[in-house]
Amino acid sequence: MRSRLASVRAKATAGATLVVALALVAAGVALLLVLRGNLHDQAGLEAEVAARGVAERIATGSVGGDLDLPDGDDHPVVVTDDDGRVLAVGDDVRAVDGKRVEKPDHGTDGAGSHASGDDADDDEDAGGPKPGEVDDDVDFRDGTATVDDRTAGYRFASVEAKDTTGRKVTVRAGSALTPEQDAVGTVRGAMLIGLPLLLLVVAGVTWLVTRRALRPVEGIRGEMAAITASTDLSRRVPVPAAQDEIGRLARTTNETLAALEASVERQRRFVADASHELRSPIASLRTQLEVGAAHPELLDVPGAVEDTVRLQHLAADLLLLARLDAGEKPTGSRVDVAALVREDTSQRVGDRIPVRIGRLDTAEVSGSRGQLGRVLGNLLDNAQRHAAASVQVELVRAGEWVTLRVDDDGPGVPEAERERIFERFVRLDDARARDDGGAGLGLAIARDVAVRHGGSLGVREGSVFELRLPVAH
Repeated sequence: MRSRLASVRAKATAGATLVVALALVAAGVALLLVLRGNLHDQAGLEAEVAARGVAERIATGSVGGDLDLPDGDDHPVVVTDDDGRVLAVGDDVRAVDGKRVEKPDHGTDGAGSHASGDDADDDEDAGGPKPGEVDDDVDFRDGTATVDDRTAGYRFASVEAKDTTGRKVTVRAGSALTPEQDAVGTVRGAMLIGLPLLLLVVAGVTWLVTRRALRPVEGIRGEMAAITASTDLSRRVPVPAAQDEIGRLARTTNETLAALEASVERQRRFVADASHELRSPIASLRTQLEVGAAHPELLDVPGAVEDTVRLQHLAADLLLLARLDAGEKPTGSRVDVAALVREDTSQRVGDRIPVRIGRLDTAEVSGSRGQLGRVLGNLLDNAQRHAAASVQVELVRAGEWVTLRVDDDGPGVPEAERERIFERFVRLDDARARDDGGAGLGLAIARDVAVRHGGSLGVREGSVFELRLPVAH
C-alpha cells in the first residue's frame, strides 16, 4: 500500500509538473513572440522615421544639396536613383546586404545634376510621387549593413520621393535589430534559468501537499489491516476532521464495518438459536426412539411424528431464511393475491377457529407465489395461536398499493414489543405459554419476504397485521 501511495504521489507530482511546464513553455513562447514582434515593429518605425526625414529634405531641395544624413551607427542611409546608382550614403556605411556602397563624388560623376525634363515627364507618367512630394507607401525588409567594419542586422524602410526638379529617388534607412536580439536573448535566458527552478518548486509543493492529503488514507489502511488481522469488527478507522472525499471515505468505511459487525453478530445469534431450536426436537425424537427400541410397547408414535413434523418445519424455515440472507430475489411472475387468499383459507380445514374472509379486492403483485403464500400462512398461524374466537383476513387496494390485513380477537401485541416480534427466534412470554411448537421464525420470515417484494409488514392496533405490497403493472 505504501508503494501505491508513493506511486499516487509520484503521479500527482509528475502530472502537476508537466501541466505547469507546458503552460509555462506556451506562455514563454508567446511572450517571446510578442516581445520580438513589438521590438521588430519599433525598429521598423524608427527606420521609417529616418527614411522619411531624408526623403522630405530631398523633396524640398535636391540630392546634390547638404542632406545631413543620420549617423551610420544609428541609422545607415542609402539614397539611390531608378537605375540603382548610389546618390548619397551615410557616414561610415560600407556595405548593405553584402553589397559594398561608395559615397559618390558630386563634382565628377554628375550625380548631383538635375534630371532632364524628359526624364521627369517619364517618371511622372509612370506614376509615383509628384515633384516635391514623398510617397506614402513604405517597403520594409530585414537585411544587414556594415558600419565601421561591423556587420549587424537591420530593419530597413524604403521610401520614394522626388525633388523639386522631378528626379525620383529611393531612400533606404535602417534601424539596428541588435537591441531586439539582446532583449529577446535576455528574456529567453531568464526563462531558461527560472523555468527549471519554478518547476522544482511546483514539484516539491505538489509532493508535500499530496503527501499530507494522503496521510489519512495510510491511517485508514493501517487500521483496516489491523482489523483484518485481529478479526475485531468493533474497531473503526480514524475519521479526519476535514469534510472532504477522504473524510467521506472514512465515514463510509466505518458504516460498512458497523453493518458487517451487525451482520456477523446476527449470523452468530442465528446459528446459536438455530442449534438450540434443533436440539429440542432432535433430543425428544431420539429419546422416544431409544425407549421404543428398548420397550416397543411404550413407543409414542404420534409424539415421534409430531417431533418429526416440527423438525421438518424448522428445517424448512431455516433453509428459507438462508436463501433470503443470500440475497435470493423473488421471481417476477404475477400473483393474484385475492385468489391466493381464497385458495389458502379453503385448505385450512383443521384450524381451531375458522377464518372469515372480509373485503377482498382484486389485485395482482409481482413476485413469488410460494413465498407470498408462506407469508399469508405464517400470519394466519400466528392469529390462530392468539385468537380467542375470531380470525379475519381482508384485501384492500388503494391506488398503487394493496394491503392484506389479518386480524384476530386475541390480547394483541404490546406497543413496546411490536418491532421485536419480527426478530428471529423471538417469542413473547404469553405467546410462549400457548405456543404449539413454533420456533419464533414465522414473523421474521414474513417481514423479510415482504421487504424483498418491495413492501412492508407491521402491526397496528395490537392484533392487526398489515402486509403492504406494490401493485404489478
